[in-house]
Amino acid sequence: MALDKNLACYRLFQLFSPSLPIGGFTYSQGLEYAVEAGWVRNRQEFESWLMNVVMSSIAILELPILEKFYYATSCAVTDEAIASIDHWSELLYASRESKELRAEEVQRGKALNTLLRQLNMDMTVVDKMTQSPNQLIGMCIAAHHWQINLEQLTEGYLWSWLENMVTAGVKLVPLGQTDGQRVLLSVTECFPDAIARAKRTEEWMISSFTPSLALASSLHETQYTRLFRS
Repeated sequence: MALDKNLACYRLFQLFSPSLPIGGFTYSQGLEYAVEAGWVRNRQEFESWLMNVVMSSIAILELPILEKFYYATSCAVTDEAIASIDHWSELLYASRESKELRAEEVQRGKALNTLLRQLNMDMTVVDKMTQSPNQLIGMCIAAHHWQINLEQLTEGYLWSWLENMVTAGVKLVPLGQTDGQRVLLSVTECFPDAIARAKRTEEWMISSFTPSLALASSLHETQYTRLFRS
């Protein structure tokens, strides 16, 4: 049965809500160390940090892989589709350059997988994978179940990532609530460019290049005081 268009929109909000129980709010993706080390000291530096991650990681790694997963889960579960999903899942995990970033990918993937099973979604794709489930494949399964199109899914993913990071930044930098809203306004302006870049990214180009984030995440593992898991 076709889902009402407006209802699909509400399901999109639900999928990317901070209240979704997959622990997104517990990760800072290296930001906590970057603040501790003095790399990020104010709103302008925070915006620069986030925009670099968007254009040098999300646009050329997560979004192209999200598209691969979306189309691979849009039809019958074939051996070819599973092989493709495993291939891009392996690349996704390999592109997480620290122990904490890989652990985050695994933990959020498992949490979303558990939630979707409890919501009675068809998880045949995950059952056939040889790689650990990740949150991108779970989001695609939920998107098809709730009839969310790829454009909506992409926009929702970007917004969800940014909202979690701004929540972390408000606590860590620290920023006032108004400055947090200014960051949201500023960084979302680069989202159309990020989506356009993702569409131009060919298979051989899918990768990530955020050395500062990788260093921050690695050093966060031994940071003396920590609020976040990454």
